[in-house]
Amino acid sequence: MSPTLLSAGSVADAAALFSATRFILVEPSHPGNVGAAARALKTMGFTRLVLVAPRLPEVLSDPEAIAMASGADDVLAAATLVPTLAAALAGAHWSIALTARAREYGPPQLTPRVAAGEARTHALQGEIALVFGNERTGLSNEDVERCSVRAHIPANPLYSSLNLAQAIQVLSYELRSTFLEGLALGGEPATGMDVARAASDEIERMYAHLEQALVALEFLDPANPKKLMSRLRQLFARSGLEREEVNIVRGIAKHILLKTKQPGDSAQ
Repeated sequence: MSPTLLSAGSVADAAALFSATRFILVEPSHPGNVGAAARALKTMGFTRLVLVAPRLPEVLSDPEAIAMASGADDVLAAATLVPTLAAALAGAHWSIALTARAREYGPPQLTPRVAAGEARTHALQGEIALVFGNERTGLSNEDVERCSVRAHIPANPLYSSLNLAQAIQVLSYELRSTFLEGLALGGEPATGMDVARAASDEIERMYAHLEQALVALEFLDPANPKKLMSRLRQLFARSGLEREEVNIVRGIAKHILLKTKQPGDSAQ
């Protein structure tokens, strides 16, 4: 659907949705794939590209990356480099992990189209992110667990090989279609409530605080943690945490630590 079919106000609303969306590549190996990713984003109207610890620190100026960007040099040049996924997700309150592998634990799994529909709702409330893994190994379990949902592209099971830029193209197309169709049909659906969603970094601090409290209670053995925190992440990911809910959990953790504090312990 062309943005020319939208009213002037809807075009502005669409621009806000697009600018609220960032695409994160975790440890990309090949400069050509980074350039091709920039091209895929620009064709769908997205501009925000974040690279986490790329193999080549100078990837943005690499000739192969520039050649594969093929006119999306502006998106490539404006890309942000950060050392960790936590830094890349800072400020985002909802995110999608793209993964082809089944995971024992992790956030809910959606199809790209369903994930795009949820993304539109969350992009109305703040920053969102799509997270893609390394070309060879994909995303680690820890990376996936940092995200709100995961998505899998249901490709031909006999030949499901998609390169990084192709996967980005599929998801960016689904997002573009969903963003523009919702606006062309007369605006965005009501979300049912006006709440402040917790950002990724706030949620990660909650998990760290909760883990400290569970260790203090001797409910979690740090020498043999099993999958307790992974299960808790999975549980909370299904709920879509609000900022106030994160504060409640951290308040509980704080009081557990106060009640279990031994004389001579340093303050938490």
